[in-house]
Amino acid sequence: MVRMIFVNLPVKDLARARSFYEGLGFVNNPQFSDDTAACMIWSESIYVMILSHAKWMTFTSRPIAPEGSSEVALCLFCESREEVHALTEAAAAHGGMVDVNPPEEHGFMVTRSVTDPDGHVWEFTWMDAAAVADGPPPVASA
Repeated sequence: MVRMIFVNLPVKDLARARSFYEGLGFVNNPQFSDDTAACMIWSESIYVMILSHAKWMTFTSRPIAPEGSSEVALCLFCESREEVHALTEAAAAHGGMVDVNPPEEHGFMVTRSVTDPDGHVWEFTWMDAAAVADGPPPVASA
């Protein structure tokens, strides 16, 4: 069995959130979507469940993080540095905020951070696998 991950995220406006994720290339799975949740597919093993606040509260009694806070940064690996930049541009075009953390450029690796319209942090990263075959090169400190 393939190991899968379902990232569950509370969102204020389901339609706006779905539009954002579709703008990045996620595909909606209607089998697990309704007017309270949408299952957004990134790959055969990565799914993002965007849930209305009311639906989220059926999963947990823990409070939703306040606006402007961060609990996690979710990182998606890309096939090229061009894809990193294209996804960042798509995030901006679909209601996200880009470069919420400083972009990282290390020659062998590039990372850019965005938030979705609800403030969830996503990182897009590309790394040259050949450059790290014998372990990662040292990263220069800023």
